[in-house]
Amino acid sequence: MADLVLVRHGQSVWNLENLFTGWVDVGLSEKGEEEARSAGSSMRGRHFDVVFTSTLERAIATADLILAEMAHPEVETIRSWELNERFYGRLTGLDKGEARRQFGEEQVHIWRRSYDVNPPGGESLADTAARSIPYFNSRILPRVEDGENVLVSAHGNSLRSIVMEIDGLSAEEVVRLELATGEPRIYNWNEESSSLTRVSS
Repeated sequence: MADLVLVRHGQSVWNLENLFTGWVDVGLSEKGEEEARSAGSSMRGRHFDVVFTSTLERAIATADLILAEMAHPEVETIRSWELNERFYGRLTGLDKGEARRQFGEEQVHIWRRSYDVNPPGGESLADTAARSIPYFNSRILPRVEDGENVLVSAHGNSLRSIVMEIDGLSAEEVVRLELATGEPRIYNWNEESSSLTRVSS
């Protein structure tokens, strides 16, 4: 039985500073590195046939730290921009409190928690889903269907989109979904039903 493991990257230095990050290529904080190692420790004894990450350092570093903590042998790794975090446009780099002062608390809440409302110059969650879900279905899921164990290290919004697809969530449900940093979300592939079933997190 094949496994699919989704992991949101560990806390980044901009997560720590409460900044809108998006496609800015920042590294992990000390806490983020600890979260990645803890995820690896929790998965000791597992084996992955392939690892998918975004092109951003915080997701790549999380996968590397997980595999190192597992004492995992070298494994095929594929990096793709389709798994990158949502692009925040003019919000990028802003402190979230400062963004609320500039644009209003209600407007920032709408940008952050609606499904299809774009921040200025940025992506909505629907836009993120429009690239991450087809990539999942065309590149990641077939590897699981072939019986391979797959690790995906990516970001809150790209992974929320993928979970939306796997779990059949509505637009209203997915905007309420919270994925903790560095916490593996594990699915098993059921050949009889040709479906993924969540078994943890």
